[in-house]
Amino acid sequence: MANLKAFPSGESLRNVETYEEFVNSKCQLVLLIVDSAYVTIYCKEKEDIESLYQNAKSLGFENIQYITDDHDTRTRLSVW
Repeated sequence: MANLKAFPSGESLRNVETYEEFVNSKCQLVLLIVDSAYVTIYCKEKEDIESLYQNAKSLGFENIQYITDDHDTRTRLSVW
């Protein structure tokens, strides 16, 4: 399992555990991987998330979905 968060170079790192903390932080991307098969990505840049989506699709990944407020069941941005 992996719980990775990306911040711009030079920014102070801080723990980001909720979506609200992610939105209000300098964190740009959250990558959560469970059993090397279930991947969730939160990304602030619309162009970046679209690029990640298209890349996954072109590589043949299945069940690719955008996360929205309507169906995001995660309460914490962590796999632990």
